[in-house]
Amino acid sequence: MHSPAVTDVIQLEHINHFFSGIWLGVEWDDPQRGKHDGSYEGTQYFKCRHPKGGSFIRPNKANFGVDFLTAVKDRYGLNDKQDVQYGTGNTVVFGTKTVEFVGMDSVAEQQRQLNKLVDISVRECAVSHAGQEEEISRTCANMRHINLSKNLISSWETIIAIASQVKNLETLNVSENKMRFPSTSTFTSSAFSNLKILALNQTEITWTEVLLCAQGWPVLEELYLSSNSITVLERPDNVLQTLKLLDLSDNQLLDGNQLHLIAELPRLEQLILRNTGISSIHFPDAEFGCKTKMFPLLKRLAINDNKISQWSSINELDKLPSLRALQCNNNPFMDTEKNPETLIQLIIAKISQLEVLNNCEILPAERRGAELDYRKIFGKDWLEAGGHWNPEKNKPSEEFLAAHPRYPTLCLKYGAPEEGELKGRQPLTLKNQLLSKRPEMLCGSSVFLITSPSLPSTESMTIQKVKGLLYRLFKIPGSELKLSYESSKLEGKEVELDNDLKPLQFYSIESGDCVLVRW
Repeated sequence: MHSPAVTDVIQLEHINHFFSGIWLGVEWDDPQRGKHDGSYEGTQYFKCRHPKGGSFIRPNKANFGVDFLTAVKDRYGLNDKQDVQYGTGNTVVFGTKTVEFVGMDSVAEQQRQLNKLVDISVRECAVSHAGQEEEISRTCANMRHINLSKNLISSWETIIAIASQVKNLETLNVSENKMRFPSTSTFTSSAFSNLKILALNQTEITWTEVLLCAQGWPVLEELYLSSNSITVLERPDNVLQTLKLLDLSDNQLLDGNQLHLIAELPRLEQLILRNTGISSIHFPDAEFGCKTKMFPLLKRLAINDNKISQWSSINELDKLPSLRALQCNNNPFMDTEKNPETLIQLIIAKISQLEVLNNCEILPAERRGAELDYRKIFGKDWLEAGGHWNPEKNKPSEEFLAAHPRYPTLCLKYGAPEEGELKGRQPLTLKNQLLSKRPEMLCGSSVFLITSPSLPSTESMTIQKVKGLLYRLFKIPGSELKLSYESSKLEGKEVELDNDLKPLQFYSIESGDCVLVRW
């Protein structure tokens, strides 16, 4: 069991005398461990971010941390003070126990030579300061990737002190350290001149502080800022211009318009906005059917776990010129469609260039099917809104085009829907492919219409299979059913469907023909 402040003390405010002896004022990472806001009997001894996040503890209960190099040696078994001895062959002796490791000879040799280490993780090792100047650069000359997450680092200056001794630093993770960051523009350090990936999750950094520090990140490509209570953004003028990935997840942004402030990042390819509280997305610089100038290279977008309730925001995503992958699960708009397959089809049809949806690849056949179905489902709405098969008379209303901005493009791609194709919104079941309306009982017979004989599943359906479908509808055995049809072209002539093994197409049944069922 760790002492109370081993990894949780994030700020030492004052040393105060009350009761007897010396006490430390601390604020916990987890405010539930605290008791007050830094005050006692009306006197404010130190300030807390959380009203119940503070405690007073004795100095011997606090862990003030270790320097970076000590943590590295402890983590990789290179500290002379450890009770570890290297035995013969592939063994290590821990006290009185001998443990055998495969390939231990080469690993031990590499660990003895810290300057060969490229990837170093000292996560949760109580690192609080850099140590003696230049000691890191002399000892770990080849480090490129460092994980410093969840330590006792309290200021960005400490990070600079460590990074400035790592010549070729490319990846740095300092998440879960509650730090103080520069509040004004200061001297830009060259410590991060080669840094490409930086994680600052749960560090309580603000966007303003990000932009100030970013002056020292000239080639940064990936920036992770999850869970930092960032609510407002600012334009990143002359900084973050090389950024390809930005993670703002778990920050409650003021509104979707905040995105406009980062929309001109010239190289941004991936934007993660999971659980940011946004309820809408809008690109006002582009009309429907046109592409926005915002986010010119954005290929992958994550907006899952948000409050987006209107399909209009999904329509807006079609304006992004480079969008190829989208994650949008757990948004209220998805509750408007009960059939999950239909929901996926609608999203695919609305965003023309999408190739991956919720981590699933969209195959060409799936896209074609989704677009054709979309064209049919909303065909009646199109006609009622002023749409017409004659191009000269085709004038759908602005309201319809706002709700279905891709519909004119789909009509150009596949042709305007014919009257026989139009259908209401219904599941794509076999029953609905075959029947245009529920059967009407007429003198011991049932009448229904074949509306989609062009579909392979209907056109090639045998009479026997049709009887099987009718059995599921009426619970009448197929042996008792007598089928015939009346052609819409030959009024009054009835043709018996007497061969159960023949498909419907054998009898030249067409859309609009009437099939009679008797028993």
